[in-house]
Amino acid sequence: VIADFDATLTKYWIDGRRGQSSHGLLQQGNPEYDMKRQKLFEYYHPLEFNPRIPLGEKTKLMEEWWGKTHALLIEGGLTYDTIKNSVASSFIAFRDGVVELFEFLEERNVPVLIFSAGLADIIEEVLRQKLHRSFKNVKIVSNRMVFDQNGHLVSFKGKTIHSLNKNEHALDMAAPVHDHLGEVDLPIDECALVKKRTNVLLLGDHLGDLGMSDGLIYETRISVGFL
Repeated sequence: VIADFDATLTKYWIDGRRGQSSHGLLQQGNPEYDMKRQKLFEYYHPLEFNPRIPLGEKTKLMEEWWGKTHALLIEGGLTYDTIKNSVASSFIAFRDGVVELFEFLEERNVPVLIFSAGLADIIEEVLRQKLHRSFKNVKIVSNRMVFDQNGHLVSFKGKTIHSLNKNEHALDMAAPVHDHLGEVDLPIDECALVKKRTNVLLLGDHLGDLGMSDGLIYETRISVGFL
């Protein structure tokens, strides 16, 4: 199973209000940098969905947007405690049935890859705080932060994953949900097993999510889109 996170595993609407995304819920505790990130969103987000922009040009714009956003998170002094506090006060919720689906797949040793152009560390914290448990079969393929010993963000690990390049080339960045900071450098042998799977259930809410299974050799793929 390959699933997008925001608005796929999580609800788009919650009690009549737009639910937050894993990127959108983050508050750095620094109004200046929160405002700078919001301005980037207001500029780049319409470009992401502009059908008149060629894919190659749009991909470069997305790389630019993600790069600037990540730089602001570092420059603004983001800490791991800030992530935990942001999730605790966030307006985000999982879709009904997600826990039951994860339990069903875990019992049958079916791998689950959560592909996201968001931030792996935030997604992990959402899983901990909202589901209150971990699943050994769930791996996260997303942008992963690197913190120093004091919990301050210093860099990002690996290549950037944005909304238009979520595909098999990011599989090497897959990592299990970890209980303690810094436990993400363990070898993930499951990646080879995932690539040998012949059936894929793909869940997403964006046309770019269809590329999450690109390069995988499979016999059958069922794609489910959430509106």
